[in-house]
Amino acid sequence: MKYAVIRTGGKQYKVMEGQTLVIEKVDVEKEKPIEFDQVLLLVEDDKAKIGQPILEAKVKAKVIDHIKGEKIDVFKYKAKTGYHRKIGHRQNLTKVQIEKIG
Repeated sequence: MKYAVIRTGGKQYKVMEGQTLVIEKVDVEKEKPIEFDQVLLLVEDDKAKIGQPILEAKVKAKVIDHIKGEKIDVFKYKAKTGYHRKIGHRQNLTKVQIEKIG
């Protein structure tokens, strides 16, 4: 089993070849390739390579689509003052498919 741990958008993801993944938005067009160069861990045939802090390996993927996440409602309220405020937020996300780890 071959997998890697990559860092993108301030988060870490465990990825395997052929996996579809939803990550923070990246500025790459649909159907274009993308390369993740911040590989923190690489496991091949039960042998792990750990980065100090990152490895020289790269993970290649293809952008499938740009989507929006679920809507989050934010409500601020202060007691006894009549202050309340409601706003919403939808995060922009990118769906990618991992093609090659190496």
